[in-house]
Formats: sequence, structure tokens, C-alpha cells
Amino acid sequence: MHDNSIRAIDAHIHLDQYTPEAQQKLLSEAAAAGVGQVVAVSMRYDSCQATHALAKAYPDQVIPAYGFHPEQSLPSAEDEALLFQWIRAHTDERFAIGEVGLPYYNRQEAEASGQPFALEGYIALLDRFVELARELDRPIVLHAVYEDADIACDLLEKHRVTRAHFHWFKGAPHTVERMIRNGYFISITPDVLYESEIQDLVRAYPIEQLMVETDGPWPFEGLFEGQQTHPKMVLDVIKAIADLKSISTAEAASILYNNTVTLYT
Repeated sequence: MHDNSIRAIDAHIHLDQYTPEAQQKLLSEAAAAGVGQVVAVSMRYDSCQATHALAKAYPDQVIPAYGFHPEQSLPSAEDEALLFQWIRAHTDERFAIGEVGLPYYNRQEAEASGQPFALEGYIALLDRFVELARELDRPIVLHAVYEDADIACDLLEKHRVTRAHFHWFKGAPHTVERMIRNGYFISITPDVLYESEIQDLVRAYPIEQLMVETDGPWPFEGLFEGQQTHPKMVLDVIKAIADLKSISTAEAASILYNNTVTLYT
């Protein structure tokens, strides 16, 4: 049974990738369970428009983020200009910059099959997004794992951006220490229930810099095998974090909720 005193925010979900019927159902069920808001990230220009429409339709529940996901081919110069122009045209509204970052998984795949992969264009695009976050004073949502996180940190430091959120982060101890020192946030997914690497990360990272997310509709294993990814799953993530931090679920929930509110408002 759900503890009605617990409030939570799903800090990273691709809401536009669900059907309209599923979007309405998920948001309604999530709110009833105590997950009152979600941070809805975008993949590219058309995705930004869809996320914007969701934020208009569900203003109390959807915090939008606009950007270009790095695990795809780079946009043309024309499409890139259009996207930045569109984001700047909405500065009277609340939004974050994201999901942006570097293509770790596509690069690994290319290199494993002996294909060349040019990272420079992706770094240049991320540099523009970090600069935009600084210019507009918005939080930035990052897809940057392992050694890519170090490049992202370099750009954040270069532009003096501190309101940074590394979603579903994995990385080396020296990178973790650097991110903690710089005040960056990370968000934890349901894989904390069965991935020792993520459990170790939660133990190492201050709870004052943690949030919870689903990255839905990305599917999970373990307890969630075969289920459609739902914002309610963050309640299980909160309990797992509480156990790893040896504090009560209510205390963990309160801290994680306040962290997310602080970063995104």
C-alpha cells in the first residue's frame, strides 16, 4: 500500500514516446501514487514540439526539457539553427535544456565493428547547449557516461554552469568525485534494485545531489521484467536508496523530492 506522505518526481522520462492514451493514464496513476510531476525530455526538434504540447496539456505535472539526444546522427546546420531558434522563442516559459550529451553507446558500437566515429561534432553541439543553458540560466540534462562525462564536465566548467543533471550516470571514481565537488546532480533508475554498479554509486554520492528517474519507456529487468515503464517505479527506487543510505524511506523521499524541486524551479 502506498504511503500517502511520500511525494516524488520522475526526473527523466521520454513522455512523448508513449501513446496519448498511455500518457494520460501514466500521469493520472502517477499523481494518485504520489509522483506528482515528471521531467519530460526531448530527442530532437519534433520531439521538443511534442514535449511542449504535453507541458501545455498537463502544466501542473510536466516539466519540459528541450534538446537533441546524442545517440543519433548529428542534425544538419539548418536543423540545428531551427532548434536553437525554437528554444530561444520559448524563454518566457519554464523548461530545462535536455536531453543533450555525447554518443557513448553509438560510438562503442561503431568502434566494436571497426567503423570510424567522429566525436568532434557532438562535442561542438554539446558546447553550444551548455552555453545556451548558461545564457538562459536553465538546468541542463546530460546523457554523458564513463569517459564522456569528463568531457561534459570540462564544458560545464568552461561555461561556469553548475545546474547540471547527469541522468542514469555511470563513471570512474575520479569523475564521481569531480561531479560531487562541482555540485552536479545524478538521477537513479530502477536498475538500482539489481545492478551492483549503481548501488555502489548511490553509496558514494551524497543524497543531497541525488534524484530518481525511470527513463521510460526504456524497459527494466528484475522486479519490473515485462512491465511498461511507469513513473510509479521511482517509489521503489526511493526505497532502494533509503536502504543503501540507511535512512527511512520517508526521509529519503523528502530529500530526493526537494533536490528535484530545487534544481528544476
